[in-house]
Amino acid sequence: MRRTRAASRWRRARRPTSTGSRAGSRSPASSPSTPLTATRQRSSPVGALEGSSILFITAHEFEDVEVLYPLLRFSEEGAAITITYPPKDIPGHFSPRSYAPDKPITGRFGTTIPFVVLEEGKRWRQAPTSEIDIAAFDAVFLPGGFGPDAVRLHTPSRRLVAEAHRAGKVVASICHGPQVMISTDLHEGTDLVRGRRCTAYAAVQDDLKNAGGIFVDEPAVVDGNVVTGRVPDDLPEFCKATIELIAQRVRAAATA
Repeated sequence: MRRTRAASRWRRARRPTSTGSRAGSRSPASSPSTPLTATRQRSSPVGALEGSSILFITAHEFEDVEVLYPLLRFSEEGAAITITYPPKDIPGHFSPRSYAPDKPITGRFGTTIPFVVLEEGKRWRQAPTSEIDIAAFDAVFLPGGFGPDAVRLHTPSRRLVAEAHRAGKVVASICHGPQVMISTDLHEGTDLVRGRRCTAYAAVQDDLKNAGGIFVDEPAVVDGNVVTGRVPDDLPEFCKATIELIAQRVRAAATA
């Protein structure tokens, strides 16, 4: 009898209320008819980089997310992406992970270039460093990881960065990427770091200071035509700042 009465009370508790609502029913906010993206706002206007071109300079053992995230964000805004990289057998450079001569350059976590899931020719293309004409680009981007160790030793890559900077193009780098700017200042006589506010991965902080930079512990820092970012977690802020600066300079050039 006790069990019967308990079951009866449980059934009454589950009956619809007098207002017609049911326990566990969907609220209007979670209704399938309500678009989940209705209140989302983009960090920058659609097509902010339409018509622009960005050169990625990276190398074997790059930080995977620092290549993939900016590639998708910049191309989403309309930029044409070209990726170039030095050979894997640069004299004086030791790769932390062995490689075969015919193996594609590979990120720290296994992403290869060419990419397995991103079709070449749609959002990006690759080209040898020797074929790059920096005049065709609006910006240069230097991802981090261990790749900058090789890029900074590659004279043709440093010269491309120096040419871009002297032409007033945007030079952006994140994490260990500023190491390339440090070596470019030293060997090519630029001022990418010297006298500028900049940020980077914590292990690069002393290098920036020794190179004459003013280290700022912020997600993204803009000083003139140079954008620097701190770590992978700061990619949203870094990409937003980079997109805004490139778009601003492209608009200014178009109206000049």
